[in-house]
Order: sequence, then C-alpha cells, then structure tokens
Amino acid sequence: MAKAVIFDLDGTLLNSLGDLTGAVNHALTVQGFPTHTEAEVRTYVGDGVRQLIARSCPPGTDEATQEAVLATYLPHYAAHNRDKTTPYPGVVALLGDLKAAGYRLGVVSNKHNAGVQTLCAHFFGDLLDVTVGADDTRPRKPAPDGLLYALQAVGVTANDAWFVGDSAVDVRTAHAAGVRCAAVTWGFQDADRLLAEHPAVLVSTAEELKAEVMR
Repeated sequence: MAKAVIFDLDGTLLNSLGDLTGAVNHALTVQGFPTHTEAEVRTYVGDGVRQLIARSCPPGTDEATQEAVLATYLPHYAAHNRDKTTPYPGVVALLGDLKAAGYRLGVVSNKHNAGVQTLCAHFFGDLLDVTVGADDTRPRKPAPDGLLYALQAVGVTANDAWFVGDSAVDVRTAHAAGVRCAAVTWGFQDADRLLAEHPAVLVSTAEELKAEVMR
C-alpha cells in the first residue's frame, strides 16, 4: 500500500475554470483583445500562468504585451479566485479518508505559488502536508522536480507514492519522477488524451480513486 498521495490542483482537486476564465477575459478586455469561452480556456491551462496568457492572447502578440496582460491578470485572479471555484464532488471526503488512514498528502501545481497556497489553505485546511506551486526555484511540470521535492518533504520515496492529475502534463510528471499516476477524467482533459500518456489507472470518481490508491 502506498504511503503518500500527491495531487495536481486545477482540474483535479478544484474546478477553477470559471474563475480562470473570468480573470483571463478581464485582462484581455483591458488590452482590447477578444475574450474566450470556458471551453477554450480549458485547453489553455496546465503549463503555468505565462503559457495560459500566451495561448489566450491573439496570435503574434509580442512578449511585452503578454507581460502587460499577465500584470492585469494576476491581481484580478488573486481577488476573484474563489468566486466560482469549488472542490470536485467527493474530493474533500477523499482527502479526509486518506488522511485518517495515515497517508501523507500534498499538492504540486503549475499554478503560481501564491494562488496555490491561498486556495489550498481555504478549501483543504490542514488536510495537506505539503503544497508546491510554481516559482523561480525549480522547473515546472512535466519536470519531476516539484513532485520529488514534495515527496522528500513528507519523507516518502517515489516507489511508495501516487501522483493524481487530470492532464498529459501530470502523467508525464509522474513518469519522470518514477511515481505511479492516477489520471482523473473529471478535469480539463479528455480520457483519450490521458490514456495516450499511459497512466497506471484512469478513474472517473473520487471513490474509484480511493479504491485504487488504498489497494
């Protein structure tokens, strides 16, 4: 049986798409750029905030303008990142059950670190033992550095852990770290896209996930 379960955040623990879309569209509107639907923004997330902004801006937008959009996006998102965001069904109960069973729990996300810390504290309190967001100290997923750091922080080896995510980036991160990966279908990428990356398991509910990691 595993000793730790580390999770991605957006699209895995939290349905944050509405607030991400709102902040992106606010920043684009300030620059006079076209806005996007939630379905479009869903395809832009997963590789960090700069990639989110680059993909949201019109093709050919120069770097300085992208930075201006980002500068508008960040404070707006910080002020509105809990307007619509909620945990996915069964997630809080899952974390509670795993914690009670003695698992070490954490989050590793490509979301900017301040947002990760704020959202995890608000929604999950003391259920998580380690929370790792994107900063300038280590490369982002799919590099394994953040996941390996989280495992070291909780004192668990890669062989005794699961990484749970909703994207190809997450599956690649788990492979790079030598950690078993459970891919969830309720998030931001479709099942076929996830299966192409060969996760250890593909699950569609929190209960299915609990059964797999507690085997």
